[in-house]
Amino acid sequence: MSSQNVHTFFVDAVLFDMDGTLTDSIAAVEAAWGKVAKDIGQDPAYVIAATHGKRAVDNLAQFKPHIKAHEMDDEVENFEKSILFFADAYNMHGPGSQLNSPASSPSLNSPLSSGYATPDLSFSPSNSAPSSRASSFVSPRRPSFASKLNNMLTMSVVPEASVYGQGPQFEDSIMEEDQQDIIMFEANQKKHVLEAWQQEAASVDRSVRILPGVKRMMSSIPEGRYAVATSGAKTYAYGCMTRVGITPPKVTITADDKRLKAGKPAPDPFLLAASELGFSAKNCVVFEDSPSGIRAGVASGATVIAVCTSHERKQIEHVGAHFVVDNMEKVKCEPCADGRLKFTVQL
Repeated sequence: MSSQNVHTFFVDAVLFDMDGTLTDSIAAVEAAWGKVAKDIGQDPAYVIAATHGKRAVDNLAQFKPHIKAHEMDDEVENFEKSILFFADAYNMHGPGSQLNSPASSPSLNSPLSSGYATPDLSFSPSNSAPSSRASSFVSPRRPSFASKLNNMLTMSVVPEASVYGQGPQFEDSIMEEDQQDIIMFEANQKKHVLEAWQQEAASVDRSVRILPGVKRMMSSIPEGRYAVATSGAKTYAYGCMTRVGITPPKVTITADDKRLKAGKPAPDPFLLAASELGFSAKNCVVFEDSPSGIRAGVASGATVIAVCTSHERKQIEHVGAHFVVDNMEKVKCEPCADGRLKFTVQL
């Protein structure tokens, strides 16, 4: 059933692409490919445009043909770790980190902006004498770093707090400030060892974000009736989804799945995902954002809904999708009594 602007159809299951469809990590992905381009002396804009929507293994084989077959899995994993580094760097190492935030200060239970855990300090409260410093003590000047370290080692600790993960309890505010200063010192020392590209990564917020309408859409589909089929390998795919609160479904087909003979624009990822769910791809709906992914969905025989979340409408509206919408907020899913899923698309 359909009207001029509203269209309704029924399917058995849903097949989602991930990046650009469920999550937005485009900035981190493009930065990672930009780094590859610089490493090989190519134009970043050209490399970024050529790689979108395709598997990293296929792109690396194209732009780094010297990589040997037995080295490719490690190369893909390292590349995808670099994407996640770009995604996290601003909040872990840059202006968005806790150390650099004026609204907060580090504590023993908080991650450092450098990404390293707080160093473990061994305390023996049963044999240590109470500190002679009192909360009313006023020092005429700030103590030296050595004094601060000594303060840390002679602090009084409440044993129960340590057992339950609350961290040491300081007798006075000066001791607490000393502990914070030491944490900041160690974090800044480690921050200085970052490579140039990592320092650049920390200067721009490229965090992974969930796209509009995704949470509502996924929550409206019964468990076991949807899958993810992505051009990302497992490290990247699971990393992106978990960063925005999406639990990767049981059927998540990633680019490094050895059962795949080819990646998008071939239909293999969607065909395998549908098969693993127990349905024919022809009775599924595919959500995609890239020309390569749209072609894969069409080739699988599925009904394809293209979302304009990573490309302009003019770049994807003539690729073959059955529907083109701004984002998933324009689509509604309702489970039916007969087990099918009713989809309503507002154009």
